Parts: sequence; C-alpha cells; structure tokens
Amino acid sequence: MTAPTTTFAEATSVKQLSSHEYAANFPEDWCIGAVPHGGFVTACFLQVARTHFNTTLASQNQPHPITLHLDFLRRTQAGNALFTVKDAKVGARTSIIHVTLTQDSREEVVGYITHSNTHTEEGVTFSTGWELEPAPPLVDLKALSEGTDKHWTPGGKLPFAEFRKAANKTLFHFPRDGNKEARFADEWVRFANGEKWTNASVGFVADMWPMPVERLLGSGDPYDVNASEKIKLRPPRLWYPTLVLNIDFKKPLPDEGVEFLFARACVRQIKNGRMDLDIVIKDGEGDIVALSNHVALAIDASRNTAERGSSKSKI
Repeated sequence: MTAPTTTFAEATSVKQLSSHEYAANFPEDWCIGAVPHGGFVTACFLQVARTHFNTTLASQNQPHPITLHLDFLRRTQAGNALFTVKDAKVGARTSIIHVTLTQDSREEVVGYITHSNTHTEEGVTFSTGWELEPAPPLVDLKALSEGTDKHWTPGGKLPFAEFRKAANKTLFHFPRDGNKEARFADEWVRFANGEKWTNASVGFVADMWPMPVERLLGSGDPYDVNASEKIKLRPPRLWYPTLVLNIDFKKPLPDEGVEFLFARACVRQIKNGRMDLDIVIKDGEGDIVALSNHVALAIDASRNTAERGSSKSKI
C-alpha cells in the first residue's frame, strides 16, 4: 500500500498540548528509508519554536530564529512525536529555548533555538567582501522556473529516490556543466508541489543536497545531469545519519515565502565513516539566508531499516 503524500505544511504542523508541550506526526513520505529526514526533523523543531514564540512567549515579540543547534541522539521514526520546551533564557533582545523530541518515551533529538526580532536589531554593520569561491554560475530565476536557464538545468529524479523519499519533495537544478570540484555541490531548489520556502523550511534546505561521498566513490557521479541512467539507478550503499546540525540564520524570508533558494554544500574531510559539512544558503537577491554546519556519519544503508533494538540499529 502506498503511503499518503503530505505537503510540507501538513507534515510539519504541530499541535500545542500545553504551554510547553507540542505534538507532531512524522509522515512516511518525509523519510529516508525508515527514518524521518534530518532536515525535515529540523524544520519541525523550527515550527515548534515558531509556535512557542507566537503563543507562550508572544510578549517577547521575537518571531525570528537566529540560531539553532541540534544533537541527534537516536534515530527517529515515522509516527507520533512529542516536543517538550524549556525556557532556558528569556531576554530583551534574544531568548533561548531548549527543546526535546521524544518518541515512545525515548529522547531522540535535543537542541537549543535562539529567537530575536531581526526587524528591530541595531548595531554595527560592515561589508566584509566575502563571496563564494569559486563563484557559482549566474542564474536567471525566471528562466530557471521555466527550465530554460543557460547555466542551470533541472536535475530530474535524484538517485535512490525510492529509498530517499524525502528527496522527492524537492525539484533540484544543477549546473549544466557539472560542479567544478567533487568536494562541493551547488544547487537551486524549490518545492515540487509549489509550496514556498519559509524560515522553517530553511531547516530542510540545510540538509537536502547531493551527498559528496557518492561523488567520490569512483563509479561515476549520480548527480551529474549528464550521468547515465545506470549510474543513477544503482542501489543505495550508504546512509548518512546526522550527529550534530547547526544553523546561523542571517536573513529572515518574507512571510509569503520564496520560490527558489540556492545552496552550496562543501565537505573538508571524510574519514573513517565520519564527515563534516558546511552549507551556505542564499536567496535570489544574492543575500545569505543561512549558514549551516553538520557532523554526519556514512554507514551501511541496512542500518537505517534494521529492527530497533538490534545491534545494526544502533549508531
């Protein structure tokens, strides 16, 4: 039986149970294998924070996330989830909440989220002259939307789509000439169903891009728009559970959201099945929306679907 398809708004909706407790449900169509996608879980944390600052802490007038830190203690699962919030610090300029995600009485993800009001922030501001190096290809967003941009082309269905169901929620656009180096990947992304990117869904973008490991395995780049179908259809060998995920929010997105976001994911070292990842997210105006960094594992894909409690299921 095919699992029902849900929108991002439906999948990340939370219900307030009390002043500091929120219920959610993780649908199967936002999973990687049997485990909810890490960026999707991150987006749910951001929705909890948004709701908490719109209700319990509404008097603070701090609607915007500015930092997020999550530790993934155990693998999550599809189904009911409980978020418990503790007000760690309530301040005039910033407030910090501690959030715990529990499923079946297991603490699975814990984190801190800092909120502020970016519309009322004041302080020194300087241009540092920083730019992405090497620079990504130029883009025409109107042409990109129509699939006719000179430098970017739709990536089609990503490799291992049946295993990585959450990836099917996104339409990817990759450089027509491929990425210049295997250590990084550039993309323009939008939701496949026409939903817009919002401050909460930035958490999803921060964890949705071509995996550098698969470009370095030596059997061809499955994300290259010119790759053969044989390469794209090979079975998944690895799963990449996140250990730590951080986001530094630089620019809030408009309430109505935006169609496209750019992301560059870069890795410095992959060693003994552990890797670092740095992600830069920009909008169509070229402004930095968020910076993210991760620590993740690269392990056999069978660990994802192993029965919980077995030796294979433990990370």
